[in-house]
Amino acid sequence: MESWELAAREGVRDTIARYAHAGDRFRLRELAECFTSEGVLEIKGSHRAQGREAIVSMLGDDVGASRPARDGFFVRHFVTNVHFDAVTRHRIDTSSYFLVLTDRGPDHWGRYRDVFELVGTGWLLAHRLAAVDTAVTDGWAAGRS
Repeated sequence: MESWELAAREGVRDTIARYAHAGDRFRLRELAECFTSEGVLEIKGSHRAQGREAIVSMLGDDVGASRPARDGFFVRHFVTNVHFDAVTRHRIDTSSYFLVLTDRGPDHWGRYRDVFELVGTGWLLAHRLAAVDTAVTDGWAAGRS
């Protein structure tokens, strides 16, 4: 493996982490900055937004409006088993698993299928497909659908 590829893989991992941390803090503009200017966030079978403003709007309606006000509420995204399906100097395709916890425990989990593009010196999401495998019946995610 060449040094450019190691750097690219670490850049992708950094973007994955920035996305999760921004989402956990409901910082939707920071989350949207993880995408290219025309990037797509797609929730399989549900919502699709293209462009940063559309992503903020979709999540603002979906996530922000349903953020519980109860004391002690939190959200934590855990992303694991990042597999690099294809790696070139300008595009990287990955697949990974996610688990979302709240103050009440596991809430929902599934898979990400991502396409990253090199923009300047950083790797940004050109397309993220989030496929939720299942959710706790009375959990936070179930209350948003």
